[in-house]
Amino acid sequence: MNRRITKIVLPIVIIISWELLAIYINNPWKLPQLGSVISILIHPTNNLLSTGSLIDNSYYSLLRVVLGFGLGCIISIPLGIVMGWYKLLGDLFDYVIELLRPIPPLAWIPLILAWVGLGLRSAVFIIFIGAFFPILINTIEGVKSVNSAYIDVAKTFNAKGYDILKKIVIPHSAPYIITGMRIGMGIAWMCLVAAEMMPGIAPSGLGYLIWQANTIGQVSIIIAGIIYIGIIGLVIDRSFKYLETRQFSWRDVKN
Repeated sequence: MNRRITKIVLPIVIIISWELLAIYINNPWKLPQLGSVISILIHPTNNLLSTGSLIDNSYYSLLRVVLGFGLGCIISIPLGIVMGWYKLLGDLFDYVIELLRPIPPLAWIPLILAWVGLGLRSAVFIIFIGAFFPILINTIEGVKSVNSAYIDVAKTFNAKGYDILKKIVIPHSAPYIITGMRIGMGIAWMCLVAAEMMPGIAPSGLGYLIWQANTIGQVSIIIAGIIYIGIIGLVIDRSFKYLETRQFSWRDVKN
């Protein structure tokens, strides 16, 4: 209970400080009061700036994230297992992965637009790049962290390579993979919002709504959109954290 109280102290302080500062500034174009933002948040189905409601834009954003993140998982997890298990393949891909990994996903936008054009595919591609590398690296590290003694014992019982992967390596790597997915989802969510703010990539979504509100100075809508992004991101992150804690408690995962 004390920990829960501690966690909400700072948000309460921020809210009170926000309201006091907004009253002091007395300029809704710079910092609106809390009430004007709450009125938007409690009516999430109202149409905003002819771009749809908060719910509508959240749906489109989540759809893009699910597609891009899902594609990232489908490719990076098997590739990470193979790279971690087979040293030759790990060495073969190593320099290419390490060369591409530090490049910000948004730096790929000009090439992505040239390759796939505007619309859903470009947004999904950007999200895919953001999610791919954290999941891949964590999966590789998970496979490499398997205690060699377990593998040696399995081999003494004539276990084949596939059986070792299935019954020892992948279960041991699962917590690392989930952690990578958690990190990858956070980066994917940030890439999505940034991509939606780019002209022409996505004519909907929370990032697009925030950008449209910015063009006409609707700061209340901007803050409401930011809060929605934070809430959705928090729910997603807590879901992964719950999975870590529930399924892999033997790792002593702490909140």
